[in-house]
Amino acid sequence: MVTSEQVARLAGVSRATVSRALNGSPRVSAEARKRIQEAIASLGYEPDVVAQSLVRQRSRTIALCLFYGDRKSTVFSSFGETQHYFYLDMLRDVEQEIAAAHYDLLLPSSPYAQKNYVRSLQMRHVAGIIAVAMNPADARIKALLEAAIPTVFIDSISQGKNSTYVTSDNLEGSRQATEHLIQLGHQRIVTLISGTDGPIGSARLTGYRQALQQAGLPIDDQLIYPSGWNTEEAYQTTLTLLQERQPRDFTAIVAGSDLMAIGVLRALHQHGLRVPGDVSVVGFDDVNLCRYTEPPLTTIRQNRAAMVQAAVQRLISMIESEDEQHASGLPPIITPIELVMRESTGPVTLPDQA
Repeated sequence: MVTSEQVARLAGVSRATVSRALNGSPRVSAEARKRIQEAIASLGYEPDVVAQSLVRQRSRTIALCLFYGDRKSTVFSSFGETQHYFYLDMLRDVEQEIAAAHYDLLLPSSPYAQKNYVRSLQMRHVAGIIAVAMNPADARIKALLEAAIPTVFIDSISQGKNSTYVTSDNLEGSRQATEHLIQLGHQRIVTLISGTDGPIGSARLTGYRQALQQAGLPIDDQLIYPSGWNTEEAYQTTLTLLQERQPRDFTAIVAGSDLMAIGVLRALHQHGLRVPGDVSVVGFDDVNLCRYTEPPLTTIRQNRAAMVQAAVQRLISMIESEDEQHASGLPPIITPIELVMRESTGPVTLPDQA
């Protein structure tokens, strides 16, 4: 039977380094991690995760908690709603990252039980929690923020004594989206925005305002249209926008998400408006559907894989840390965004020239 000591000898590292690498600790260099992986593959080593748990008196189970808010839905049926589409690939990445770190993934049942929610997780002996907060107003989130279980939130600005978060630079993303349109000559830019009472929607609205301000353009609150995150609500909001603003006095729209942008495209098409000939459109997220809209959608790319990798590594660092103060004092991680230019944006065409 191959031992971790043999792996360490072949890789030229200590057994402690092998252990940290198997636990996904960020304290192992990329070079050492590569040598260890090659040694494991060469020797056919299989770590005894059960024994590791017994020795450390800690389970190797990470709970994936999803907060989506609709109590009439089940966990998975909620992903049929367009506002949650962004999270589908993210959940796949979570599963892969946790498996690569040799932890087990638990998806807790009874997702709506708020009473003793934390206690139910403690009874399952979870080592830590990855929390995807699609609805940051969920009451269970407060309980997690006050709990002793290491927790990392993804795409939600939530931080407590033993919890932190990973999110994209939402303000910068919205600023770049709006700046891109301004550079194309657009001055009357509508934004369809959701959740401005929350940190993500608020950050994106601030980015939109900053871009206009930095360009010396007036901020017209009449061009800010609140909308839900889903496609249907964005479609209906755009129909209202087009009805209210006759004659049309805007040349571009920044949508709060790609799925919202799809609703925008449909409404513009229904009114006989060309994209980008009459109205340019920018989304946010870069979901895979963006390449197949007509025209393909210019958008802000959130690096979902990087967000998940950072979240899992940060969580394991919190779990494995022997220094309680270090485990509870880790700062949040803000991942960079990227403007992806496709065919839904172009030079401004004034409405009276359309």
